[in-house]
Amino acid sequence: MQTLTLQPVLYVLGLLVTVLGAAMVVPGVADLAAGDVDWVGFFVGAGVTVLVGGLLVLTNRTRDLSLTLRQAFLLTALGWVGTAAFSAVPFFFSRLDLSYTDAFFEAISGLTTTGSTILTGLDTAPPGILVWRSVLQWLGGIGIIVMAIVLLPFLRVGGMQLFRMESSDRSEKVVAKVGHLGLLIVVTYISLTVTCGVLYALAGMTPFEAVNHAMTTVSTGGYSTSDSSMGHWQTPAVHWIGTAFMIAGAVPFVLYLKMVRNGVRPLFTDAQVGAFLAFLALVSAFLAGWLVIVDKVPAFEALTLAAFNVTSVVTTTGYATADYTLWGAFAVAAFFALTFVGGCTGSTAGGIKIFRFQVSWRLFAVQLRRLQSPNAVVPRVYNDAPITDEVAVSVLLFFFVYVGTVGSIALLLGLLGLDWVTAISGAATAVSNVGPGLGAIIGPAGNFATLPDAAKWLLSAGMLLGRLEFFTVLVLLSPRFWRG
Repeated sequence: MQTLTLQPVLYVLGLLVTVLGAAMVVPGVADLAAGDVDWVGFFVGAGVTVLVGGLLVLTNRTRDLSLTLRQAFLLTALGWVGTAAFSAVPFFFSRLDLSYTDAFFEAISGLTTTGSTILTGLDTAPPGILVWRSVLQWLGGIGIIVMAIVLLPFLRVGGMQLFRMESSDRSEKVVAKVGHLGLLIVVTYISLTVTCGVLYALAGMTPFEAVNHAMTTVSTGGYSTSDSSMGHWQTPAVHWIGTAFMIAGAVPFVLYLKMVRNGVRPLFTDAQVGAFLAFLALVSAFLAGWLVIVDKVPAFEALTLAAFNVTSVVTTTGYATADYTLWGAFAVAAFFALTFVGGCTGSTAGGIKIFRFQVSWRLFAVQLRRLQSPNAVVPRVYNDAPITDEVAVSVLLFFFVYVGTVGSIALLLGLLGLDWVTAISGAATAVSNVGPGLGAIIGPAGNFATLPDAAKWLLSAGMLLGRLEFFTVLVLLSPRFWRG
């Protein structure tokens, strides 16, 4: 039996918490500059968070930062839960008078870039709160990318091993690879955010609005500074910029690194990206046609509406420029189906993700071919890489666990008294990290404030499970994991 040593796990967790505490100073300064009393809550929260994080670092310092796979599993789960717990502190101490349940829900929704919210009156909310929501999604976005590209392939969950970097090995020294790759990812992430913010400002947003929305667009998070979300800006330029950068955030960030070396060629040769862009174009065009024919919306306006809202849901961003539940029964059904799709792997987007649909389709086609020609040798290949038995099993198992999790959460929400539309769409949007659900309560024109506390904790768990791709958390429930 191998003992599970917690020292390196707690050391890295302390670093994460310390960085989070330092980030709380930013919204604190925003409130202080605006003369809002909430700055006290941010600075107190920063002090407590940095103190706890610093103590974890000092008491668990070690020369060897290498993590075993068991430690990597534990760190992944503890990192997200721990940072969410501390991220809720400024919300709890703000003058919004939130319970800790509401504060935690808002925090974990931000960090997982889900975008579901319990807040109203955003147009007049303290600037620090708006900035903190955006910062959480921006930090969560970069954390998701690093986790998806660097950590999950080594943990061999959900088929992510297809996208292992060529320079990485299969040893248990997971964290040792984060430094070099992580730096390149951060530079790319910052560059996209700055570019997006500048374009938003040129399109008519104030600098404050542009900065906040740049952070929540590139992170595919969806938090806005207005209750009307992106519908607050009735400018097509704003909506098309948002569409472009939601797509940019939902594309594999490894691809950007490849494009630096090889130009734009990788963008057009990657099977996942090609399918992702084609899917967005097809669905957007179809729904635009629906709006033109059924609701008599002018063609360009219909295309702008459809492209933005379809991209928002598919990339799991969660912005809205209109209440698409009013577009008719077909549109409602379409958006519910889009909730499950997701963007590309190795990006900030959630959902099932395009590559899993492609791999599943390839496995289906190969099986049909083998049934017709039992003696034929049919290779299983995706994106010029062989689909191993391990990948095939993990992808199909992911579908099973995904559907089972959504169904279980929906049933439990129903037991709490929620109507079936709210229950099933709430479960789907939480696990897919999309943001808004369907119906009058949690639809694009509503929010999650009126749900019972038990439902908010249940949905918070769904957000975490979906963001960590299930197995990273579920493995911790096994007694064998703790026995080594």
